[in-house]
Amino acid sequence: MDIKQVNSAIMFGDWSDIELRSIIDAVKWNRASLSKRVKAGLSVGDFVSFTSSKTGQKTIGKVRKVAIKYVTVDTGLTVWRVPANMLTVERDYA
Repeated sequence: MDIKQVNSAIMFGDWSDIELRSIIDAVKWNRASLSKRVKAGLSVGDFVSFTSSKTGQKTIGKVRKVAIKYVTVDTGLTVWRVPANMLTVERDYA
């Protein structure tokens, strides 16, 4: 099943409130798990990228701090607080 099929099944399926809450809980758990995996692979000084929700552009910066919920990323012009699950480590960037 691809993502379009999953989305269609959720949007147009005949789900009860309990079933929808279960789907939401599964998404939240997966998002938290992804965030933990990303944070475990990050160190201060690593280069990361993310897509800005404001501009839609890919932004690359250096990790300044890894906190519980957010990672502080210094792009040179601005400092962003980004959820870890939105980051991609740039291994070839230096």
